[in-house]
Amino acid sequence: METMGYPVEFLRARRNRKWSRYPPEVLPAWVADMDFAVSPGVQEAIERLVRQQDYGYPFRGGDQAESAVAEAFAIHAHNLYDWDIEPDSVQPVMDLIQAMYAAILAFSDPTDGIILQLPAYPPLREAITGTGRCSLENPMVDDGHRWRIDIEALDAMAPSARLLLFCNPHNPTGRVFDRDDLLEIERIAEENDLIIVSDEIHSELVYPGNTHIPIATVSPALAARTVTITSATKSHNIAGLRCGVMQFGSRTLQDNFYKRVPRRLLGQLSSFAIDASIAAWSANGHWLNDVVRQLETNRSQVTQVVRQDLPQVGYHSPEATYFAWLDFGSYHLPTAAHEFLLDKARVALHPGGDFGTHYSSWARLNFATSPQVLAEILTRVCDALPSN
Repeated sequence: METMGYPVEFLRARRNRKWSRYPPEVLPAWVADMDFAVSPGVQEAIERLVRQQDYGYPFRGGDQAESAVAEAFAIHAHNLYDWDIEPDSVQPVMDLIQAMYAAILAFSDPTDGIILQLPAYPPLREAITGTGRCSLENPMVDDGHRWRIDIEALDAMAPSARLLLFCNPHNPTGRVFDRDDLLEIERIAEENDLIIVSDEIHSELVYPGNTHIPIATVSPALAARTVTITSATKSHNIAGLRCGVMQFGSRTLQDNFYKRVPRRLLGQLSSFAIDASIAAWSANGHWLNDVVRQLETNRSQVTQVVRQDLPQVGYHSPEATYFAWLDFGSYHLPTAAHEFLLDKARVALHPGGDFGTHYSSWARLNFATSPQVLAEILTRVCDALPSN
């Protein structure tokens, strides 16, 4: 597959954060970018704009060009999940973290409690503290087979909360929550009148045997209290183009949002963001299927090395995403895991402590790279860790 053939020299020349932050001898496996080419449809959409030097204010059949993104997402949601939504319920945004901050400001007040499952994608944690809200941490539980939500603890803290930030598929554990999990979330939200903001950006990167269920599809009642935020940026590797959507599960929810957050504060999408996202959501799926198959192969590569060569590392094979959430606690390293591996292995993983203060012995490994680069990363990690 063409997307897997990039040499390291080409990747370093891209000037993105992943390959530019560290010295050349460091192999990066931290930030959530894939080292793959984009799909042909997305590339053609970008090249068309460049050929035509079409850099003016975008117009896509209406005064608000973003409406074309909303319509494309509505069609995509129906085709992929049999989820029928009105384009008018979709608010395009430039960034999902922007959407998260906006939702927190719209649906809660300073000092309100906001629930978040840990470990948690760092910007989600920052969105709570950065808006002056109270973080109610709900650590997930490792049951020996997979990560699960601690429902008993969630029940106990829910009366003190106004809002629940949800991440499905979960970053960094890779857990895909099933219908029973979502029904428990619905029960708790109904009993405590919680608003749910659901980050579903990795929903198209799900491995065989698992099914992503948009939480807003569980029931009309749950949809009415849910804001779903998502994007084509992770699945199609276009994060730098800055485009996402917020889908409001009810008109009341949407109206209440706009009472506190004027649309102008959400910015306006560029022509590149609009056309790339529409191309991604309109694709026939062959390219993405190939990417998921390659990621599945890479996931197996990680699992094999951990099981055979690093049995002391805590790890569950992810059900989605391209992250391996790794616990190096059994090695009793002298520093945080990511610091040790950066120093001794010259490999850059994402610091576990960014996902929660109690996870310094953990690190997140991004395995969305070529098999050759991944093999070198894993070899360096194995060689750097103390032998049994």
